Amino acid sequence: MPVLEQEGTQIWRRRTTGQSLVRWFGWLLGVAVFVYCWQIISASTTWFFVWDAPRIANDIWTRATPPKWDYITQLGRPIWDTLNIATLGTIIALFLAVPVAFLAARNTTPSAVFIRPVALLIIVSTRSINSLIWALLLIAIIGPGVFAGVIAIAIRSIGFCAKLLYEAIEEIDHTQVEAITATGASRWQIMAYGIVPQILPAFAGIAVFRWDINIRESTVLGLVGAGGIGLQLSASLNVLAWPQVSLILIVILIAVMISEWVSAKVRGAII
Repeated sequence: MPVLEQEGTQIWRRRTTGQSLVRWFGWLLGVAVFVYCWQIISASTTWFFVWDAPRIANDIWTRATPPKWDYITQLGRPIWDTLNIATLGTIIALFLAVPVAFLAARNTTPSAVFIRPVALLIIVSTRSINSLIWALLLIAIIGPGVFAGVIAIAIRSIGFCAKLLYEAIEEIDHTQVEAITATGASRWQIMAYGIVPQILPAFAGIAVFRWDINIRESTVLGLVGAGGIGLQLSASLNVLAWPQVSLILIVILIAVMISEWVSAKVRGAII
């Protein structure tokens, strides 16, 4: 902390003059960037629709209420498909993420020079692309339907699960591994008895947490033709059937709340 001397007294200052100038320049630069970006956004915005948005929202709310409750009979299969997409996609992702995680962890990878970078590339590439984009690509390759949604969710989840799992592998207690190694155990026995028992709680928590996320993501995959309740939502939006839309949104909300409750209970039991 800088000290200034003035007439025999010392004045304590938090920053020097140079540091203060740099700080103020940073704030000024940030404001200038914000103003520039706002001008670009304003130039491409039709402000009439923005000011008219409350009236439109009120009109849609009036049309959407009350929900069309008798339409609930047609949502059983779509919501079941949505749960299947999330569950099967999570299971497939976990089967693929486990070996990728062991290959990416520094203390278990066979080669830190060749194999680990490939495993990290798989983790980054699968996490970088949204599930909707994966669904669009898969629909173009294998056609629309639930199967495309399952594969899209699975690919999207591999990187997430593998990243958290390989971090858990790297943080294990190495004394247990050293004790098993001292008995002359093979590499596979060391992994089975020294590493896997330590990461099982983390693995279970990751699995449930990702399943909870996939429930949310799978509800919108139908908007691009990948099955699930999103398909019903897209069809209702296309014909402006607002009472059906409101009912579908209520069903999605209930499904997400149930999955969140289940996830919290399971993770609480594990921890």
